[in-house]
Amino acid sequence: MAAITSLGIGSGLDLNGLLEQLKTAEQAKLEPIAQQIKSEQTQISAYGQLKSALEQFQSSAEALNDGSSFESLTTNVEGSAVGAVSSNEAQPGQYEVEVNQLATASSLVTERLETAVESIVTGEQSLDFTIADGNLTTITIPDGSSLEDMRDAINEQSDGRLNASIINDGEGYRLSVNATDTGADASIESTNFSDILAAGVATSDAQVVQAGQDAAFNVNGIDIVSPTNQVEGAIQGVTLNLAEAGATSTVTVEQDDEAIREQVTAFVDDFNTLKETITTLTAFDPETGQAAGLNADATTRAVEREIRQTISAVVGGDGFNVLSDIGISLQVDGKLEIDEDKLNNIVATQPDQLANFFAGNSEEGGMAGQIASALEGLVGTGGRLESAVSSSESRVSSLEDRFASTENRIEQTVERYRTQFQAMDGMVAQMNQTSAYLTQQFATLGQQNQS
Repeated sequence: MAAITSLGIGSGLDLNGLLEQLKTAEQAKLEPIAQQIKSEQTQISAYGQLKSALEQFQSSAEALNDGSSFESLTTNVEGSAVGAVSSNEAQPGQYEVEVNQLATASSLVTERLETAVESIVTGEQSLDFTIADGNLTTITIPDGSSLEDMRDAINEQSDGRLNASIINDGEGYRLSVNATDTGADASIESTNFSDILAAGVATSDAQVVQAGQDAAFNVNGIDIVSPTNQVEGAIQGVTLNLAEAGATSTVTVEQDDEAIREQVTAFVDDFNTLKETITTLTAFDPETGQAAGLNADATTRAVEREIRQTISAVVGGDGFNVLSDIGISLQVDGKLEIDEDKLNNIVATQPDQLANFFAGNSEEGGMAGQIASALEGLVGTGGRLESAVSSSESRVSSLEDRFASTENRIEQTVERYRTQFQAMDGMVAQMNQTSAYLTQQFATLGQQNQS
């Protein structure tokens, strides 16, 4: 008998439909595993969000654990004589700066020539410039050079100390050479330009030399000379940029209260963001029955408990001991709130005590150091969150293996059903054929008996 290639043909039964129902029933075994994988992956993603919020809060705490954060200075300038920028080395104070003259760079303009592009030297020549603080390295002028060639040679060979160009004064061409540095010591005093010109090259007028000068100014009545208009060291930790001769400016260096307040505010804001993140990740909606990724998660509860304990800790020593001493209090909803007036007064009048409270005298001596250390134990390498994520990832891997093996078993079971159905289909078909044959034989036999 020929093999049956389609289920149900031999028996007339809907064996394909029955097989699909059995397959669907078997595949239902995969759903719980898939749900567990999804739950673990959701938890891993939620851990990532929690870690990000913790790291941001850790950054704020580490910033306050640096004592220099409370030494920020701001520089204000009144008047047009100077601009000023201060560093952390500056000391608060007020300085009167009077600028008598600005530093300038010297220049030298050579004798006038009739051409800038034709050859003006014969043979290789040496062009020398005398500088106030010593001769410059000789400039080599190749045979047959023009005024333009001399310009290029100066720019290439002067080690950046000179800058040459060509000017046309309406009557002819001159080589203009400027010192790149300001000040009297960098002044160009003379050159042997006319001495190296070829015979017959006519010049007119004379060299024009403008000497460079040093800047002259005074700070609080003390006279100071500088070869440049950017002056460091005249006022400790302050860089002055001299801008206008004959003018006076008042430079005020003072504590940058706003920068300190901003760092403390950032610390509070980042903590509150962390609290909001935890609340969102652990939420449960009783109406829909939906739970967030870290609802009832032991690791998250432990993280929240440790953070709360750390910010409520007491800092030893004289001065401020707890956050509420500086105007930061823990609210009923678990967030921090700032008493702006109290904090502003402390920033303005007790910055050293505030620095000691947050930064202390050692890495973990102050409130910020204690918090940063606790957070490192949570988000650092080998910390609590890393361990939790690693455990979830291991469970996902195990569940994926279980899903694959279950899926394989289902496929084997369905194939076994298919084989059994094919055998049954063939058997029923054979029985139907036998039945039809016997029925025909019995009918024939009955007709013969009647005859």
